[in-house]
Amino acid sequence: MWIDTHCHLDAAEFDGDRDAVASAAQAVGVSRIVIPAVARENFEVVRTLAHRTQGAVYALGIHPLYTPQARDEDLEALRGEIEASLDDPRFVGIGEIGLDYFVPGLDEARQQHFYDAQLRLAREFGLPAICHVRKSQDQVLKGLRRNGVKSGIAHAFNGSFQQARAFIDQGMHLGFGGNLTFERALQIRRLAQQLPLEAIVMETDAPDISPAWLYRARNTPDQVPRIGTVLAGLRGLSPEELALGTTANAAAALPRLALSSA
Repeated sequence: MWIDTHCHLDAAEFDGDRDAVASAAQAVGVSRIVIPAVARENFEVVRTLAHRTQGAVYALGIHPLYTPQARDEDLEALRGEIEASLDDPRFVGIGEIGLDYFVPGLDEARQQHFYDAQLRLAREFGLPAICHVRKSQDQVLKGLRRNGVKSGIAHAFNGSFQQARAFIDQGMHLGFGGNLTFERALQIRRLAQQLPLEAIVMETDAPDISPAWLYRARNTPDQVPRIGTVLAGLRGLSPEELALGTTANAAAALPRLALSSA
């Protein structure tokens, strides 16, 4: 059993075969797919999709790349959606939120405003945060500390060992996916190999961050077992051992996963 802790199954890239993509993941043992929202406009989309897709769950949040269009009213809408979802067993946390210092032209102060506001919601409701940390690990971590958020996932982690340890010490888990399948990705592979297994969760970020064998092609959640096999090889484990460990880690990172049935 595997868990894809980060998959944008609602993305337009899946409009032609979304159900088949989800079924293919189930067929290879991916029993859970976490679908994070990115903006107010898709809160209901990810909720509906999670409810009609076997094994799928969802998170609600405003992605840093969507902050230029976001408004403060969206934060109030998010609060209302969270309150309405607390009794929903398929709702697992706040995400995708965070900071992005890679894409040019984004207003850092605006990103920070929405990030902090959403972290306050995570703390208030006792929910984990699924964080976007591209080129922003230190500032994302500072936000977690400042707002008292001590659970969740640093998605697509690509920082230093020191930064990794700081996230782990904060109670966060670290998401690894297709990047680790590239032999030239030396830092990510070292992190994936040497960090405590208890800190690692599997993800695809589908349709993005494709593994080496799908380079420049669409990524899909059924790739988790093959990505996991690569990681298992790096760590000297069997794929079965890695699946067991990372599945338990996902449940620790997102405790509400235990509420949802397949």
